Amino acid sequence: MDSRNLPTVANGSAGKGSGTMAETFAGKGLPIERIGRLVALAGIVIPLLLIGGLKFTQYEIQGLVPLISGTPWLAWMYPLFGQAGTSYLLGVVEIVTALLLIASPWSPRAGVAGGALAALIFLTTSSMLLALPVWEASLGGFPALNGGGQFLIKDIALLGIALTVLGGSLGRLRGDETTTRQVIGGGITA
Repeated sequence: MDSRNLPTVANGSAGKGSGTMAETFAGKGLPIERIGRLVALAGIVIPLLLIGGLKFTQYEIQGLVPLISGTPWLAWMYPLFGQAGTSYLLGVVEIVTALLLIASPWSPRAGVAGGALAALIFLTTSSMLLALPVWEASLGGFPALNGGGQFLIKDIALLGIALTVLGGSLGRLRGDETTTRQVIGGGITA
């Protein structure tokens, strides 16, 4: 199918458009794909900034204890850095990652670094689903998630966004025209 024949939404009616993903939002000429990519980028940056900032509070330091001590591949951090030091380190990494992702539409190098760090963060947090009790026993266990499982399951989607930013930014560094147009948050030329 030729991309110029994709349906569009303009002034509330469907019709034929031109250009890649030429759907528009509320007749304003904003490509839905671009809006979606910007929302996805915000959807990864905002939690990293907010939760990264919380890592410097006693509330979050204590909240991390069951997650980190209950995950064998993370428990080594407490003897090395202590509870507060571990939380502070994670907070710095999350905030730096968010800042790199904010810069990613303009800097493919920032996108590679931010995408790689975010992928590592969300791969790690998603892996906790394998180590921690995440199924609600009172509802019969699998597939009913408990509060911890509900908190962690969203990180699978955030991992996907991180990998998309990483892949798009790597493509921009290589000069790949298709990837350049598809990178989250920038480079889209409807």
